[in-house]
Amino acid sequence: MSAATLTLETGEKIELTMKKGTLGYQNVDIQPFLKHKLFAYDPGLVSTAVCESKITYVDGDEGVLLYRGYPINQLAKHSDYLEVGYMLLFGERPTKEEYKDFVQLIKKHTLVHEQLTKFFSGFRRDSHPMAVMCGVSGALAAFYHDSIDVNNQAHRELTAIRLLAKIPTLAAMCYKYSIGQPFMFPQNHLSYAGNFLYMMFATPCEPYEVNPVLERALDRIFILHADHEQNASTSTVRTAASSGANPFACIAAGIASLWGPAHGGANEACINMLEEIGTVDRIPEFIARAKDKNDPFRLMGFGHRVYKNYDPRAKVMRETCHEVLKELNIDNPLFEVALELERIALSDPYFIEHKLYPNVDFYSGIVLKAIGIPTSMFTVMFALARTVGWIAHWKEMYLQGNIKIVRPRQIYTGETKRDFEPMDKA
Repeated sequence: MSAATLTLETGEKIELTMKKGTLGYQNVDIQPFLKHKLFAYDPGLVSTAVCESKITYVDGDEGVLLYRGYPINQLAKHSDYLEVGYMLLFGERPTKEEYKDFVQLIKKHTLVHEQLTKFFSGFRRDSHPMAVMCGVSGALAAFYHDSIDVNNQAHRELTAIRLLAKIPTLAAMCYKYSIGQPFMFPQNHLSYAGNFLYMMFATPCEPYEVNPVLERALDRIFILHADHEQNASTSTVRTAASSGANPFACIAAGIASLWGPAHGGANEACINMLEEIGTVDRIPEFIARAKDKNDPFRLMGFGHRVYKNYDPRAKVMRETCHEVLKELNIDNPLFEVALELERIALSDPYFIEHKLYPNVDFYSGIVLKAIGIPTSMFTVMFALARTVGWIAHWKEMYLQGNIKIVRPRQIYTGETKRDFEPMDKA
């Protein structure tokens, strides 16, 4: 029994069935279109499900984000990034023994090949860190080509571990290279987030002690950005993987997609906005501009394309943001502007009516800035956190099998067929 019948202008009827998930919208299976020489038109694929997945569920209308069925706020408060990473990769949360073994396995692979460190000298010192990340992450395939057979399950498992372990090392190296400091080797006695802070901010000159408040804040940022369903970069990874490309190339493609300002640059744009406002006394001016439909100025970090309700990640990051600012006790006008903007957004009828709540990018940008991470590294931090989600989707594709290379269609609006004559005869 078909769920729907599409009647064409010719009178021909196409019977369509439904594809149902455990949560979310119902889906009409339009695969029969092709044999009728018919395509669906959906720019941006905003109304098209391109896969089935068991990893992440997002309900923007209700402000819900679930990893493997677990609410994001519970994971951020009661778990850590590697436990969440294990769950995303393998489907279920680990036992205590499985978690311990997984953490040790990640630590075993944190070093990168020494020759890879020489790649950095080929980049200008003022290169954007994301440009460097695109290059060095893709180059991993040249060093670990012994285990990139995508049809080999053992290779897929090893590559997943290597990526999760090495991307933080490469990210920290991007920063160190940009400021002319020596690379710091990973310290395997530290946590995932603590080790990253060490590689970022330690120097060979003096001891470095990880601040536990900042460590936990960074770990939460990683958890909140670990996955977000079929966004642009995840779809890019899946598209690249559909051709059978090696996993390092797929992740590099995801990083390139994330670099776009409409995707991964939101928290950087938020900080730039706070710096443009400058001081608390100038906030009313910018609020008025934001409410003026004829003014191109937009408040960054408020509202969300997906979440029509409060961003569930923002609730956790708001608490974390206040913890970090209290711990560091920084005297910086930028943070005063941020806190006042937050107060206004949560009380002003205009913001409430238009559901312009502070989102996760608003708070994470403030936290990263407070920790000392430069804005040019913000998208790198996003890529670091999202790597585990990309790998999880890449793995899921091969576990499902029957992979079809992605081949979107188009509506051709160019010239119809015409003859081409030699130039001297035209």
